[in-house]
This record gives sequence, C-alpha cells and structure tokens, in this order.
Amino acid sequence: MSHNDCIFCKILDGEIPSAKVYEDEFVYAFLDISQVTKGHTLVIPKTHTKNIYETPPEVARELFARVPKIASGIKDVYKPIGMNLLNNNEEPADQSVFHLHIHVIPRYGDGDGYSSNWTVHTDNYSSEDLQQMAKEIKDTIES
Repeated sequence: MSHNDCIFCKILDGEIPSAKVYEDEFVYAFLDISQVTKGHTLVIPKTHTKNIYETPPEVARELFARVPKIASGIKDVYKPIGMNLLNNNEEPADQSVFHLHIHVIPRYGDGDGYSSNWTVHTDNYSSEDLQQMAKEIKDTIES
C-alpha cells in the first residue's frame, strides 16, 4: 500500500534513489542521507503505516524481526562500540517522515555526532505512583 506523498513510499517505488542495505518481501533498509554516524540506517516496512500506533501486529513482527540482522551487519563492517535504535512517533517526538521507520545508529564514542539527553525523575514518583501508572497502562492494554 503506497501513499503518493510519502517519500519512503517513493523510495520503495523506485521514484527516489536510495543506498539499499537490505530488502526482502516485507522490509526495506537503506542508509539515512543524514548519516548522523557512519552506517546510520533506516529500516522500514514495505506496507505504509504512519507510526507505531497504527501499525498492524504482523507488520511490526516482520519489521522488528529484521532489525538484529541489519544491526549485526553494520556492526560487522564498521565495528561500532555501541548502537542506538530509535523510533520517533508524531511531530513532538521529532517524526519528520510519516512512514514508520527504525533508525539504526552505530556509536563510535563521544563526539560521534549523536547524543540523547535524558532527565531522570526518579525522586518524583513513589513506588505506589509507579504501581498506579503501571495499572492504568495495563488496564488500557487489556481492555
């Protein structure tokens, strides 16, 4: 299912060139043109789905099943000391292409071009707060 205005669907249709890393009947992986770090790869389902919320389980299963193989291929070639997997959903989370994709970002050490900044809020939540939050999420998932 291709969407005419989706840049990743255009890549899948061959309308826009890409540097292909991997392809099978379900998944396509190609180098991100930004190359945040050397080997930065995007893994996308061939089925157009906007984000993780709208992704059918079978599409997710096929997509995520390929990520270890692709990450290992990058690791074998470029010998990074670590790797980040990143998925952004919706604009506030920095999603800029609205076709589900997983960033596979090899890490080479400080100053390699990628950083993440987490603020820890451990002291803001009691054990009881965490149990209540977990229950709220669990109840929603199971309903």
